[in-house]
Amino acid sequence: MEKLVIEGSRPLVGAINISGAKNAALPLIAATLLAPGTHVLTNVPDLRDTRTILSLLSELGAVWQRDGSTLTIDCTDISYAEVSYDLVKTMRASVLVLGPLIARLGMAKVSMPGGCAIGERPINFHIQGFERFGVRCKLEHGYVAAEQDGKMHGGSVHLDIPSVTATENLMMAAVLADGTTVIKNAAREPEIGNLIDMLRNMGADIEGRDTAEITINGVSRLHAAQTEIIADRIEAGTYLMAVAAAGGRTTLTDCEPRHLPALLEKLNEAGVGITTGERSITVEMDPGRRPDLRCVDIKTMVYPGYPTDLQAQFMALMSLGNGNCVIKETIFENRFMHVAELRRLGARIQTEGNSAVVTGSGPQGLSGARVMATDLRASSSLVIAGLAASGRTEISRIYHLERGYENLVDKLTGLGARVWKEDE
Repeated sequence: MEKLVIEGSRPLVGAINISGAKNAALPLIAATLLAPGTHVLTNVPDLRDTRTILSLLSELGAVWQRDGSTLTIDCTDISYAEVSYDLVKTMRASVLVLGPLIARLGMAKVSMPGGCAIGERPINFHIQGFERFGVRCKLEHGYVAAEQDGKMHGGSVHLDIPSVTATENLMMAAVLADGTTVIKNAAREPEIGNLIDMLRNMGADIEGRDTAEITINGVSRLHAAQTEIIADRIEAGTYLMAVAAAGGRTTLTDCEPRHLPALLEKLNEAGVGITTGERSITVEMDPGRRPDLRCVDIKTMVYPGYPTDLQAQFMALMSLGNGNCVIKETIFENRFMHVAELRRLGARIQTEGNSAVVTGSGPQGLSGARVMATDLRASSSLVIAGLAASGRTEISRIYHLERGYENLVDKLTGLGARVWKEDE
């Protein structure tokens, strides 16, 4: 097992390219199961999670090939509808094959999903929606078993909360159902729009992109298509906060500023220099003026509110600021596991329920220490803190990072950071 070593207190200067979005790539890869033929996906990040879902597709009969950031996936011979626990246990997004398999084969059996231990993420919204389409679902021996009761038909589904994976799964099931489906209180994240673009490229009839009500008129068949994965807004936000914490001037290229409205507003409020272009963001923080960083409150919300996937990183940044702020987590109940590790670096954070009060360290800053990653985004918060801290920081269990950040070490090294991997 490897650890990440960081020698901190070095400004980050230069430019980095933002990779394709993990949270868009996974549903788009799953969507290839809907139609026979060879699909082409471009701007696909090479991550532990994308490799896992590709292994899952291989188990189902798909044949794929990667050339740089381009994936070709041949789903002509999909005849197997069961996904084993060994593949599903490490990644919650594997549940996204349920909808496509039900739509194409009329049945699916998928192990209950795993992933980061950041809170309970039940799939009851998925199951309730499938049942509205005439699909019989049951939970047995740790698996979700689903089977069409005759021909699947459209229906009206109201999500209690705008779940991203439920919206994606139900859309993929509904595109081949008879009649019309309406998903109300649907998620509006950019990754949902990317999936709608792909489904339309495949011949689906979908209305309501970027709205809370999505209408799907079922079609009899779909065809293979080519689609580009959007830029990873969470990766972009992580690097913005890394530069703000460590100091320096960096331009992020091939990114989408419009996908980060809440974060950019909060960074401006905190005193971080932000300049946006059509497909770029430049962040600037004079290392000598980092004590000017102001602590500001955030509350995680569904899109376009502040993203839960950038909460831990913002907490790391605020631990370096001046004053106090309150960080409120409303999406996941266990998403403060990084607090104990940030404290080891000198962060002053108190938690109560779903709120954390951060007292910025100001000029004192943080100091390096040995810490342990607990989940994907918690890992990146420790990287941010380590880049800003004096001395050496060692982060263990970095396999979490490899689930969501492509070429992290190379990108940071290219900006002047001293960061490398070592065996534990």
